Amino acid sequence: MSTHLTNPTLELIHAHGSVRHYLPDPLPVEMIEAIVVAGQRASTSSNMQSYSVVAVTDAAKRARLSELCGGQKHVAEAPLFLTWCADLARMDRICQLQGYAQVTEYTENFLIAAVDAAIAAQNAALAAQSLGLGICYIGSIRNNLPEVIELLALPRLVFPVTGMTIGWPQRKPLLRPRLPLSAMLHWGTYQPDQDAALQEYDQVMLAAGIYDNRQQTPAKPGEPSRDGWLERSARRASQTVRATLRAVIEKQGFGLK
Repeated sequence: MSTHLTNPTLELIHAHGSVRHYLPDPLPVEMIEAIVVAGQRASTSSNMQSYSVVAVTDAAKRARLSELCGGQKHVAEAPLFLTWCADLARMDRICQLQGYAQVTEYTENFLIAAVDAAIAAQNAALAAQSLGLGICYIGSIRNNLPEVIELLALPRLVFPVTGMTIGWPQRKPLLRPRLPLSAMLHWGTYQPDQDAALQEYDQVMLAAGIYDNRQQTPAKPGEPSRDGWLERSARRASQTVRATLRAVIEKQGFGLK
């Protein structure tokens, strides 16, 4: 498809930017339910629908989630916080009712549920945006997993994949440029030579001032701080994060053989 083609759906998709400043106005229950129902219409592996979502509107609980998510203020300020979960607990009960034993000890079983949750979340995100709302994915829901699992009373075989803030935006979000299509789209076979496209994108991000007035990532010893996309991304990718994730996944009952 040519990149100049457009329609209302494509325009909505291209208008996406993460929203981190929200009005305090609550969302009607019917709006929240409509967003989740839209998520349910997403593709799902074998129609097993191996995911669930926990909606939090209570201010005190959102404040606690904000603390657990690295102190991100918008987690507390947004009137709605959704936690999208890989969920094999429901299927475990279905198997019991039908006289089967669910297999959960393989990585594929976890991936099916995690991918289902992620696809549903993105459907819901687009639905929210179509209603004039803003959203922001919260990967830091995985920063303090035992505490999040306890706070949301997640049973065995339910695992929080990602969080999402939803609310009325205070202002239009920043639209960050994306990588050139030449770095992302491969025809027939994977093309590893992407250096030119990466350098081009780095310059686009610098020219756009995306990282201006933002906290700098610490530079390498003896080097000045640089805020280009290549440098920031490489630094982030070189750090160890959430090293205990596998242990928590397995404690929740998902095997990763």
